[in-house]
Amino acid sequence: MLLVLCVDLDDDLGRKTGFSTPVIGRDPVEEAAVALATADPEDSDVNVIFQGVHIYDDLAERDESVEVAVVTGNDQGDVSANREVGNEVDTVLASLSTGEDVTALVITDGAQDESVIPIIRSRVPIDGVRRVVVRQAQNLESMYYTIKQVLDDPETRGTLLIPLGILLLIYPLALVGTVLNLPGVVLGVTSTLLGLYLISRGLGLGDRLDSTVERARRSLYAGRTTLFAYVVAAALFVLGGVSGHDSLEAVQSSSGGDLEVPVMLAALVYGSIHWFAAAGLTTSLGQITDEYIAGSLEWRYLNAPFYVLSIAVVLHAVSAFFLGNVEIAYLAAALTAGTVLGIVSTLTFAVAESRLSDSDREEGTRQADRV
Repeated sequence: MLLVLCVDLDDDLGRKTGFSTPVIGRDPVEEAAVALATADPEDSDVNVIFQGVHIYDDLAERDESVEVAVVTGNDQGDVSANREVGNEVDTVLASLSTGEDVTALVITDGAQDESVIPIIRSRVPIDGVRRVVVRQAQNLESMYYTIKQVLDDPETRGTLLIPLGILLLIYPLALVGTVLNLPGVVLGVTSTLLGLYLISRGLGLGDRLDSTVERARRSLYAGRTTLFAYVVAAALFVLGGVSGHDSLEAVQSSSGGDLEVPVMLAALVYGSIHWFAAAGLTTSLGQITDEYIAGSLEWRYLNAPFYVLSIAVVLHAVSAFFLGNVEIAYLAAALTAGTVLGIVSTLTFAVAESRLSDSDREEGTRQADRV
């Protein structure tokens, strides 16, 4: 008797269909193949089992003594899976009610499943091994549809084609750079673009940028003043940087020599702090306005503009003192004023919030008593 053994080393049949293995007999094996094909049409073990049924039918038509069975392992590793296959082969051999000598034809879908052949050979002689390969996978049609599927996926298309396109552009851009006598600049810009793209993909910056743009779009259509405030603050920051640079150059020209690091920092801060303070006031007032419109404004939010002013006063006084523009008395007065301003604003709004909360609770109590 020839035993057609279909090997499923990682037990896809049992895990995906719930069939108990081994499966013995032509009809049960066909049912198992249909069940696995229904659960996962792309599983290669489907072709293995159907191949076993095909060989069984072909030999049965010739009136040969034949039986077909499916044996499985498990997904816990080669050693454990091989032992499981060996136990199921023993079960299959014990179920065969024949006095004939039994040989096996092993059907697999690849080299991994064929690692179990020595285990099977130790129990039953093997007449042959049949590896099932889908015919479509042997020609260019499979490659064509694989490439087509990759190109239809926007995520994969962006990941593969953009870097490949930049690499292919290096040579023509190098030729352009040679004509313009700027080969180094062209290659540098190209490599920079490729590097920035790969870094952004690795860090997921594209998704973050998309979410930021989406939030900005929603803020624009929702009429939120924060977006406009951020734009104005960005412009003020740029003006502050320019003003700080001008202040540093003025100090350097007036001193006529190298400046120490504290003096350089003081010059930068002195020239830019009022612009930075204006940017801070703009963003804080824009946020407060949006919170008030949304009905979620809390009293402590009003501290932000006063904190900005306090910090600006302190930094302006310290930088002016380092530059020798003010006396120590002015510095002391500015530090005191900035500290007092921050403390007074904090206490004022904390007391206001506390009293407002108490009045709301009393009003709620009175309404409950009326009810």
